[in-house]
Amino acid sequence: MARITYRVVEHDGGWAYRVGDVFSETFPTRGDAHEAAERAAAEQRAPDEDTVISYEDEKYRWHDETARGGDRPQTDVEDGS
Repeated sequence: MARITYRVVEHDGGWAYRVGDVFSETFPTRGDAHEAAERAAAEQRAPDEDTVISYEDEKYRWHDETARGGDRPQTDVEDGS
């Protein structure tokens, strides 16, 4: 099972959460960013219905596959406080 960590960090004169190299919008306080990260982490864990997804690979070929709605990652929020 995949694990996703949301990290609360200083960003653009405020606070944001980061997943990998991607930042959220900027929040005025660390607490606001932490609350937003907790909400995002909970949404990531929530099961959904199975669905068919289509995507194009780096060789410009299209693929269809079924994404299982119950196959959700584990999530963490870290803010260093």
